[in-house]
Amino acid sequence: MTNQSKKFSIISKSTRNYFNISRKTGNFSLVKWIHGYIYARWPYLYIGIGKGDHPIVRPLMPFISFLTRVNPFKIRSSEQHAVDLPSHTVADGYHGKAIPLQTARELIMVNEPINKPDLEHVIPYTKARAIILENPNHIIALDCPCRASKEEHCSPIDVCLVVGEPFASFIQEHQPQKTRWITQEEAVKILEEEDARGHVHHAFFKDAMLGRYYAICNCCSCCCGAMKAHQNHIPMLASSGYVAQIDHKLCLDCGTCIEYCQFFALGFDDNYTTIVNYDLCMGCGVCVSKCPASAINLHLEPSKGMPLEVNNLI
Repeated sequence: MTNQSKKFSIISKSTRNYFNISRKTGNFSLVKWIHGYIYARWPYLYIGIGKGDHPIVRPLMPFISFLTRVNPFKIRSSEQHAVDLPSHTVADGYHGKAIPLQTARELIMVNEPINKPDLEHVIPYTKARAIILENPNHIIALDCPCRASKEEHCSPIDVCLVVGEPFASFIQEHQPQKTRWITQEEAVKILEEEDARGHVHHAFFKDAMLGRYYAICNCCSCCCGAMKAHQNHIPMLASSGYVAQIDHKLCLDCGTCIEYCQFFALGFDDNYTTIVNYDLCMGCGVCVSKCPASAINLHLEPSKGMPLEVNNLI
């Protein structure tokens, strides 16, 4: 074996695969590959620092404060729709799209490769909006980095689903204690159980992860870093393309949907009638499944963007 072969052999198979696939993408760069490697190799450190929950953040705060003064994040008003997202915001390269349970099921159960490199009409971001699924039935359940970074977090913790290659093998190989291979049926069960808990499904995209969709996270507003950023008007989440609508002939005004809404889009008016704040509603569908009177449905809302309909993409 030559010296060059020996050097290459110490690099894990999943890392070589990730590197080789990265080279084939049109926007490959060494800086972006290193960024993606760090993100996927050490997700708990990366996301813990990003959320501000990691112990290393405190000594780094002076440096972080300096960086934000030099290059402040662009933040938009919460009244702007996701489709109006400026191309230069910090969220452009890392974001999630809210998806109803049925869409999440479809993304998990797809059995053929998908190659849709530019979904501008579906994903209103400029850097990360491709669905290129290779080996879509390769799925791992990952301990949620957002929940793991909190001392008191929601349970269970193994609810992040990493889908397809090269991502699933890379993360599983480097995080063997915090991942497990699962079948598509097991993934659907996790989605359904998280839906029953009132948690929101997001399809996540990242420019440094080859600009692709790579995971479905099941999110709660108390733990999820992206949802907390969204609450602070940093546009890291895109609407599903739907909004909730209430049939007041059926509605009991019981407040159950208000209790479960992760985006605080439901409430009572002065007459104690349940109403929807359409600016805040992300069309996740949690309220639909929780309504005891079946009085809520999701309706298409063009101003919120197009839904992610997997069967139509195929």
